[in-house]
Amino acid sequence: MGLLDGKTALITGAARGIGKAIALKFASEGADIAFTDLVINEAAQQTITEIAAYGHKVKGYASNAASFEESQKVVEEIMAEFGRIDILVNNAGITKDGLVMRMSEDQWDAVIAVNMKSAFNFLHAVVPVMAKQRGGSIINMASIAGQTGNPGQVNYSATKAGLIAMAKSVAKEMGPRGIRANSIAPGYIISEMTEVLPQSVKDEFLHLIPLKRGGLPEDIANAALFLASDLSSYITGQLIAVNGGMYC
Repeated sequence: MGLLDGKTALITGAARGIGKAIALKFASEGADIAFTDLVINEAAQQTITEIAAYGHKVKGYASNAASFEESQKVVEEIMAEFGRIDILVNNAGITKDGLVMRMSEDQWDAVIAVNMKSAFNFLHAVVPVMAKQRGGSIINMASIAGQTGNPGQVNYSATKAGLIAMAKSVAKEMGPRGIRANSIAPGYIISEMTEVLPQSVKDEFLHLIPLKRGGLPEDIANAALFLASDLSSYITGQLIAVNGGMYC
């Protein structure tokens, strides 16, 4: 038996990277998977194929998570197809970096919309579903940048700090309905995004990590599995930092 048998998970921005790793981990533990991405392209279709190999229901939905209307609509479609949503992972995110004195309004607005407003959009649509079910687990994908700040990322850092606070607020609001809300703050994770960094930057990160290695998407997926499952049934409003000791 899997830790998530009989449960349906909705993961935003899960066609690749950390979101994909979480979807695969959840499917391996018995969950049906609904995920969103801006477009369901070849990469998303490959993700669907890999998830389906576990023998559970899976469907990808093209949706702009930053759009309130599209988010509401896609949740309605998921409910019509799957009948329930037990787990919500707010994972959709982008970066548009720049020093604060040079950052454009468009850079600020885009990151706020995709990283933080999208989480509100899906919370607004999914929380009533979970309330009727008298239970659910919400996971906001934050970042070490939301704890420490990061030069050139005032927009990104603000959204990730906001996601941590949003989860804490939802935990207090919805605890009486059996809904838990927590956040995960990844540190330096080896991914497509970080692989393009200069080696000197990677070496600087590794110097700051006591475990002396970068994290893997699977490390984040394992933390998400814990928070999604009944193993964490008395944990809500908390932040789990998965950073190898980079910030503690």
